[in-house]
Amino acid sequence: MTAVGIDAMEIWTGKLKLDLAETFAAEKGEDPEKYTKGLGLFASSFPDAHEDIVTMGANAAHRLMERKGLTPADIGRIDVATESAFDNSKPVSTYIAGCLEQVYEEDFHHANKGERKFACIAGTQSLDDAYNWIRAGRNRGRSALVVATDTALYARGDPGEATQGAGAVAMLVTEDPDLVELSTEQGYGSADETDFLKPNQQFPSVDGKRSMQVYLARMREALEDFESVAGDTHPDDFAFIPYHTPFPGMVRKAGLLGYRHMIRCTEVEDELADEIGRQPREEEFDDREAYEEAIRGYMDDLKSTDQYREWYAEVVEPTLSISREVGNWYTGSVHIARAAALQYAAEEDRDVTGDRLLVGSYGSGAQAEIHAETIQEGWREEVDALNVDEQIRNRYDISFEEYEQVHDRHNHDKSIELAAFTEPDGEFVFAGRGAMDERTYDYVE
Repeated sequence: MTAVGIDAMEIWTGKLKLDLAETFAAEKGEDPEKYTKGLGLFASSFPDAHEDIVTMGANAAHRLMERKGLTPADIGRIDVATESAFDNSKPVSTYIAGCLEQVYEEDFHHANKGERKFACIAGTQSLDDAYNWIRAGRNRGRSALVVATDTALYARGDPGEATQGAGAVAMLVTEDPDLVELSTEQGYGSADETDFLKPNQQFPSVDGKRSMQVYLARMREALEDFESVAGDTHPDDFAFIPYHTPFPGMVRKAGLLGYRHMIRCTEVEDELADEIGRQPREEEFDDREAYEEAIRGYMDDLKSTDQYREWYAEVVEPTLSISREVGNWYTGSVHIARAAALQYAAEEDRDVTGDRLLVGSYGSGAQAEIHAETIQEGWREEVDALNVDEQIRNRYDISFEEYEQVHDRHNHDKSIELAAFTEPDGEFVFAGRGAMDERTYDYVE
C-alpha cells in the first residue's frame, strides 16, 4: 500500500513578540517564573496590524508551494483549520486561495475548499480528511494543502492571557511523502464537554481546572482506543511524542500520564517496583476515590524517578522549544510540536529515518486523537528548509502599551486603526474591507 502523509510543511509566526518575563510579568507585578517555569512559556507571538489568520495562512502556504515548485493545478483541495474565523458562511480557505491566485497565473477553481472547526484538533482532522481523500483515489494525482491558522486571544485580565499566540502551519499531504507517513490506525477519546467554548464570541470562556482534567481524560481514552487497533504501546517505541500544547506545563502532565499507561505490566514497571512500588490496580480498592488517590501518589513518585526524567527529556521535552517562544496556536500547536521535535533531531545529528512519532492531538469540547507517524527519508532536507527560528528571532518586541493596542486591533468588536510595527516584504497583507464588509488582501513585493 502506497504511503500517504505530510510531504512538507512551512510555518509563519506573527511578527510581534510579547516577552512574558520582562514585559508581561513586570506590568502585572508577578514573579516571572509563574510564566517561565509554571506555564513553561517565555514569549507570545502576535499578528502585526496588517496580519490576520488569512495572511499568516496564505504566507505559509505560498512559501510551501514555492519551495516545492507547485502551482494551483497541483493542488486538489485546500482545507483550513481554525477556531478564529470571522465569517459564519464564507470559509477562510477561499480567502487564502484568493490570495495565492494573486501570485500565480493559474487558479484554484477546481480545488475543493473547506474549513474545519473542532477547537484545536481541527488541524489534525483536516490531515485525516486529506489522507482519506487520497486513499479513496479521489485526488486524481493531486496533493492536498492543509493550513492550520489561528490568533489565540483571551480577554485582557483573563487567566489564560499569558498563553496567547498567533501563527500558521501549512502542510502538503501527498503519496510517497518526504517528511512523515501517517498511520492507518487512529484512536479517539471524545465526550460532550464545556471546558472551553466561544458561544458567538471571539474570546473563550474557560474552566481552567476542568479543561486540564478533560484534556487528560480524553488523551487517556484516545491512547486506549489506539492500542485496541495498533497494539500495546511502550515508551521505547517512539522517537518523540508531540502533544497538543496549549502551554508546556500541560504537556508535562500529559507526558506523565502517558508514560504511566505505557509502562503498566512491562519490565519498566518491574524495574521501578523496588523504588516506588507497582502501579495501583483498581480491583485492589473498595472505592474509586481511594484508587484515584493512590494513583496520584504513584504518579508523584514516578515523576521523580531517573527513568521517567530521562525519557521525558529525550522524547517529549524537545517538542516544546517552538511553543515556549510563541504561545498557543490552537489548531497549529501540535504541528509546531512535530516540527520542533524534528528540528531537535537535526540539530543533534540523529538519523531518525524510519523512527516513529506518537502524535497526541486535542480539541476542547472535547476530543483527542492519537495516531502514529513514520519519519521518511527526506525529513532532514524538509526540516532544514524551515526558517521558523529566524522568524522568532526577528520579531518586533512590543511594550505592554503596544500589546494593548495590538490586542484592541485584533478584537472583532472594536475598530482600531494602528500603524504596523514591521515593514511587509514579499507577503500578503490585510488591505481593508470591501462593499459587503468582506476582508480584502494584497501581495506586497
